[in-house]
Amino acid sequence: MNFYVMTLFPEMITEGLHTSILGRAMDAGIISLEAVNIRDYTLDKHRHVDDYPYGGGAGMVMAAEPIARCYEDILAKRGEAKKPRVVYLTPWGRVFNQNMAKELAQEEDLVFLCGHYEGVDERILDEIVTDYVSIGDYVLSGGELPAMVMIDAISRMVPGVLTNEESGTTESFENSLLEYPQYTRPEVWNGASVPEVLLSGNHAKIAEWRTERSIDRTLMFRPELIKDAVLDKKAAKYLRAKQQEKTEE
Repeated sequence: MNFYVMTLFPEMITEGLHTSILGRAMDAGIISLEAVNIRDYTLDKHRHVDDYPYGGGAGMVMAAEPIARCYEDILAKRGEAKKPRVVYLTPWGRVFNQNMAKELAQEEDLVFLCGHYEGVDERILDEIVTDYVSIGDYVLSGGELPAMVMIDAISRMVPGVLTNEESGTTESFENSLLEYPQYTRPEVWNGASVPEVLLSGNHAKIAEWRTERSIDRTLMFRPELIKDAVLDKKAAKYLRAKQQEKTEE
């Protein structure tokens, strides 16, 4: 999978993502990342990428022309007739989640547009953007951090990126459940012991315990997710019992 990021701060993208799991995936050729500097596509000697907003108001607005030229260069590099999906990071976009990460991981190429200042000229958004996405209800200085968050989450869904294929299917938000508690050596630390079931070697019991703890954690921290969980009969019975307990409290 190939990621292209149109940005004013390319070093922020490349230095932030070429580490750990994603760095290894890039070195292995499983994913690629190119941060393209929008300033390289300006037409004036001062490399201006913004101007005052029509109608007045505070701040500056990113101009359409440098972004358009940057985008056309990305299309030329790809050399394909089919245009890629273009994600614009904005607080008024659809909120990013694990299901969207899975959906976008099916794409071969994905382009991100990182805005700054008071935003981007609406005309270029209308022309090239296919997806408006937010990572939460707060304001950041630019689109780089949201783009990095999305690329990290999407990359984990690309086959071969995770060394342990099971990891991508047992994490939080898979099946609308939060992940169960994890433990490692030593068996007793600071007076607290690892749950006995995890030492039993009984994989069926361990799986049951993990499902129940995932249900407990989801009910405690993100109860709105539980309605979309797909559970077997035993887990569904456990959930009903926990919900009944909560009702009786």
